[in-house]
Formats: sequence, structure tokens, C-alpha cells
Amino acid sequence: MSAQNTELKLKQMLKQEKIQLWNPPFSDESSAAGPQHMEELAARYAPLLRLPVTEVGGALELIRQQAVKRGKERQRFRETSVATLELLLPQNNRKETKTKSYLETRLDVRVQELVDRIGEDYGLKYIKLILNGRTLCVDQPLDQQGVKNHSKVMVLKVTDAEWKLQLSEEEEKEKNQKESLQRTQKGFQILSERDGSEDSSPFLEIADQRGNPLTIPPQEKKALILAMGFHEKGRSLMKKKQFDLALCHLLQADQQFSRCGSALLSSVDNFAVLQLDVVWCYRALEALSCLEDGRSRLQRAEDCFLRCYGERRQRLLMIKGNTGREEVLFLRLHLLQSLLSYIEGNDAQARQQLSKVEALYARLCLDSEKMAQLMSLGFTEKEARLGLRACEGDLQEAAIHIGNQTQEREELKQRERKRRSRRMEAISSLTELGYSRRDAARALQHAGGDVDRAYGILLDSSGSAQATGSHSEGSVEKLLYLGFQRDVSEAALRLTGGDVQSATQLLLDQQGVLSPELLSESPSSEEPSTSSSTSTGDVSTEDSELVNEALEDIARHEEDYLDLNLEEESELIATMKSYLSPAHRV
Repeated sequence: MSAQNTELKLKQMLKQEKIQLWNPPFSDESSAAGPQHMEELAARYAPLLRLPVTEVGGALELIRQQAVKRGKERQRFRETSVATLELLLPQNNRKETKTKSYLETRLDVRVQELVDRIGEDYGLKYIKLILNGRTLCVDQPLDQQGVKNHSKVMVLKVTDAEWKLQLSEEEEKEKNQKESLQRTQKGFQILSERDGSEDSSPFLEIADQRGNPLTIPPQEKKALILAMGFHEKGRSLMKKKQFDLALCHLLQADQQFSRCGSALLSSVDNFAVLQLDVVWCYRALEALSCLEDGRSRLQRAEDCFLRCYGERRQRLLMIKGNTGREEVLFLRLHLLQSLLSYIEGNDAQARQQLSKVEALYARLCLDSEKMAQLMSLGFTEKEARLGLRACEGDLQEAAIHIGNQTQEREELKQRERKRRSRRMEAISSLTELGYSRRDAARALQHAGGDVDRAYGILLDSSGSAQATGSHSEGSVEKLLYLGFQRDVSEAALRLTGGDVQSATQLLLDQQGVLSPELLSESPSSEEPSTSSSTSTGDVSTEDSELVNEALEDIARHEEDYLDLNLEEESELIATMKSYLSPAHRV
């Protein structure tokens, strides 16, 4: 990292003086170095950087060689359309830590061809390619996904299969990795489609920072639940230090968040925390140097915190009464900003950010005796840590605060139980009139909980369904012609009231797959067929397993994401201080 810092500083100096090392007198016609002029340049820059002349000379020669190489590659690309890509390989697959890895390819080939070549050259069986934080699709050409000559591509291992294992075992591990993503998505998709109509079935509800339910359009709610689900799974993997697999889940969460409206994202801090977690994974994987979107992700996080918390945290203070717990997010934000500034060669900005970090770190480090006293009162380590930070280290205030928080959570649970009980009673009243629980629940949701209005909605929808019933087979045929299966086509039409266009969009959004819960839903209160009863039971069991897996990754404490013990941050602070020390040498 120090070498990169020095290199970027030299590049800035060369740019300011408009010096082109690939041209005479620094390079001759054969691309060899002009030794005298290179030595003079090194002697002039060394005092400015406070580094030995030989060290600066070596760095300048490396920059010159890279510039000459890039010039030849640009010319070759113009003449032959063969591009050169820089690969950032997993740390244990790099042949030399200071040597960059390159790959030459045409840009009109599919990504899968590139994956195969990288796997063969570097002994990597199962990998994903990441460009600017986005996973490249293996079945599409490089140029259609934004890959250009001299693009930097991150190589991410999907499994950690060891080379001694048999091929069948490696394939099993790859399958398990893929299933992890698929099962996470399926589990949270099932939860996102539940509306609380079944008293015994768990379902998810989006709430604000005070625990009040938010009214969100169905498609946006589904995307938000999937985004938060992938994020929770990613955070769970980060705690286990499985950063490569965690990054896969976090990038999936990022894709789902992109489907939510900007107004929604600006009102919650989840999106900002996700950006921090993605860049933290980049840091853990030592991939910051090639990821140009690291800076933009941190900027998005900072902008989102500003909108969500207020310029001086006044909105956060009004909602929660204090801002101490959220300070850990800003510590991590400024620490990552300091790291990126240093990598980019901007030592002054890196020191400025690091000074903010050290001030925050001093406030957030807790007295171990106070922690022990709170835990002796029966509070958990998490509660003690969050309580002391919320109360700026005041032991007595922290004890009172934790007690109040516990009481508020219990009151919130009681309100939720009462609200759900009232909802169940209303749904039961509508089902007694002959409607399915699912239809009753949806009508009640559209009616804002008003039973009479919900009944009117159900009457209107029944009339509409009868009017369009004669066209249902023709609508199904249209969806079958588009390549969808009959069962999902019928379910999609049922869910959209027979609207072919809406059903098509629903199936496209879900990639032609609907949850078993929706597929098995009866379109009316008619008696279900005997043949489907057994399979429905199996599906329910499978659904329960998927849901339970998904729920395992959801933190039981609503402020789990703020409970950082700062051990990793402490190590990085020490590293940054050593790099920015005046006495530091590469």
C-alpha cells in the first residue's frame, strides 16, 4: 500500500509538470530508459517526498515502464481489437504481491470464456468477475457490460475448495455456495409475499426507527425485504470472516435496493450501512486498489446519512434522544475514507480523516469496569456496550437507558400483538362471508384496516373476476407463448386480476419463478383437488425450512449493526498511523 501511495504522488507531480516519461528524453525509440534524465528527475523529487533517491528512481522507472506498456497496448487495441485487462486476484493466488496481473482478450467474447482462462491460468475453479462493484454475467459479452481496454477486474472466489479435494467434492461446494444465495432469496421472497393472514406463519413488516409500520407499495416492499434479507445474510457472514461469500450477498442486496424509490432510501439508513459494509469487504479482501467505485460508495453512504440523520444529527437526536450509538458508523466511514485517500496518494486528506477517526475512537472506547458492572446487573454485553455509548460513558444513565429501552421494546411487542389480533379478527369476519384469507388480507390492507371498505373491495374484485373469467384461457395461452410455464402463468394472472400485461411484468421481475406459497393458492373458495393436497404439505415443509433459514440471519436486536467492538477498526487505525508517520519508509 505504501508503494502505491508513493507511485500516485509521483504521478501527480509528473502531471503537474506535464512530463511524459514514455517520450524522449526519458525514453528512447526502443522504449529503453534515458538514464541521465531519469536520475536527475529522481534526485529532484526525492527531497520533496522525503524518500531515498534510489527508491524514487525505482518508482519512476516502474511508472515509465507501465506508461510505455500502456501505449503499446492502446496501439495494439486500435489495430487488432485485443484489449488488456488488469486482474486483481485473490491474495493467496497472486504470484508476486507487487506484480500486477494482466490478461489479453477481445471484448466481444462472453465472460464465461474469460472465467475459463483465468481458472486455467491461476488454478481457480469457481470464480466471479466484478467490475466496479457489479458482478459480470457469464453468458453476456464483455463489451456489453462496460468492460473496456485497461479495465480493472476483480476476481472473487465463489468457493474455497482446496486443490487436493476430488472434483466431485469441489462441485458439491460450488453447488452449496450457489444454493446459499438462492435459498436466501427464496426464503425472503416467501416472507415478502406474506401479509399476516395466517396467525401461525411468520411474516416481515417494514417499520420506521420508532417501530411504526411503513406503508410501501407491494413491489417496492418486496424489493426492500429482499435487499434487507441479503444484507443481513452478508453481515452474518462478515462476522464469520467469510468476506468473499459475504460480498456476493451484499452485492445482491445492492441490486435489490436499486429497485426501491429514492424517497424511501433517503428515509432509512440501511442503504448507507450497506455501502460501508461493501467497502469494508473490499478492504478485508485487499481489493481497494482496483475498485474505482469505493470512493463513490462512501460518498453515497455519507449523503444518505446526511439526509437520514440531519446535518448535525438533529433528526436522529429527535427520534432516539442521543447519537452516541450511531457514531461507530461515522468512525468506520471516516476510517475507510482515510484509507482510500492514502491509497490515492493524498496524505493530507488521509491525515485529516484519520484525526476524526481517532477523536471518535477515544469517545467510543469503553471502560471495562463499567461494562462489567452493567453485565453484573443482568444486562448483556451488547446492551451494556450500546447503553454506555448512548450515554457517553455515564454508568448510571446507561443503566436507566437500557431499562427504558427494554420497556419500550416490550411495549412495542404488545402493540404489535394487539394490532395483529385485531387484524386476524377482521380477516376472520371477511372469511365468514366466503372469501379466502389471502383475498381478505389484501383487501384489508388496501382499505387501511377498515372492514367495511375491504368488503366493498372484495365485492368489486369478484364482479371483475367474473367478467374476465371467459378470457382466462386466452390470457394463459399468451403467457405460454412467451415461454412461461402454465402453473406460474395461471398464478400470475390470478394475482393480477387477469391483466396480461401486469402478469407478464410480474413474471419478468421474478425471472419466471413464483414462490410455492403463491402457486398453491386457490383462486377462490372452491374445494381444492385431492391430488394436490399431498404436494402442498411438502411445499409447506420446504417453505418453513427456507423461512427458518432466512430468519436465523436476522439479528434479534434492532441495533445489532451498531454493536461493533472496534477490534478490526483498532488494527486498521494502527496501520494507517504507521503509514502516515513521517518516519515511515516503504
